[in-house]
Amino acid sequence: MQTIDNFTFKGKKALIRVDFNVPLDSQYQITDTNRIDATIPTITKILNDGGSVILMSHLGRPKGGPEEKYSLKHVIPYLSKKLDRPVKFADDCIGQSATDLAGSLQPGEVLLLENLRFYKEEEKGDRAFAQKLAALGDLYVNDAFGTAHRAHASTAIIAEFFPKTKMFGYVMANEIINIDKCMKDAKRPFTAILGGAKVSTKIEIINHLMDKVDNLIIGGGMMFTFIKALGGEIGASMIEEDYVEMAKNILDKAKAQGVNLYVPQDAVLADAFSNDANKRTSSAYDIQVPWMGLDIGPASCQKFNLVIEQSGTILWNGPMGVFEMNNYEAGTKFIALALAKATENGTFTLVGGGDSVAAINKYDLADKVSYVSTGGGAMLEYIEGKELPGIKAIMD
Repeated sequence: MQTIDNFTFKGKKALIRVDFNVPLDSQYQITDTNRIDATIPTITKILNDGGSVILMSHLGRPKGGPEEKYSLKHVIPYLSKKLDRPVKFADDCIGQSATDLAGSLQPGEVLLLENLRFYKEEEKGDRAFAQKLAALGDLYVNDAFGTAHRAHASTAIIAEFFPKTKMFGYVMANEIINIDKCMKDAKRPFTAILGGAKVSTKIEIINHLMDKVDNLIIGGGMMFTFIKALGGEIGASMIEEDYVEMAKNILDKAKAQGVNLYVPQDAVLADAFSNDANKRTSSAYDIQVPWMGLDIGPASCQKFNLVIEQSGTILWNGPMGVFEMNNYEAGTKFIALALAKATENGTFTLVGGGDSVAAINKYDLADKVSYVSTGGGAMLEYIEGKELPGIKAIMD
């Protein structure tokens, strides 16, 4: 794998695709800096080598043209502080200002280009647009795993212009290495814990994991589609009626392949979708309207914990309940803490997908698991076995 460790950047201008798609509040202050923080080691390595850095990213979903709230200039104060040096800004990602600033860039200097998505050519994967970006630097580094599943101009097409000088930054390389530890080189037993609201969004992952895992734990809103498939009464709980048959097939397939599939046996119920609703715990298979399940129950937590304790590798994607409401967070918090304990005992634990990452951060456990993926959709597609354009472009 060609990474920045195989290269010396002295006197070179490195064009780096980063993922600075960070959330901003109404005052344009960054509310979660994780994605910027993750790229600092890559940038620092290049600067320490005596190179200079040109950063390009998207931010948000602008509607076809510049918008103040999507300007990358808002990240400059934070980025300058993190890098301990001024960061120059080009108010366009191509054109004269970008060309002039990139052209005069000295070793040790950093330039940030304006939002790539102010041009619709970026998402269209336009070759001429990619060529204009490519002209700004001497070599290309992709460090934006969050957009690796998109064949955009700056993530896939641009690599064509750097046949010998294209490489992964540390974020990309670490994501690939750590996900491969799960998917290609798992220490047994391998357990996948899947939660979240809908089974429909997890079908491809379940099917792809079925050949790889020893244990599959199901939680979250999607558990009720499985409970219905098993003949349970689910009251007013969330259900995807169109997927009950699919859930039956998954249960049959797990049995046929010797995969232990665990569905919660009890649930924490509410009589309305609200943190202030009446609450009780009962069997997950005998729920009557108006009651609905909003979290897994304590017996399920204990059962899952036994599986977690005996696992060599664990992949967690998706919360166990409506963890945003503190009355229904116990299951998710329990799993997060169980993963931290397993990690301490030598289990390899990978957490990925928006809500699981939010949960692990909510309980301050990000540094207590083996790896937290920054990649959301990209991670899920990689786990589904899809070829990601941003990775393929560097590997080719």
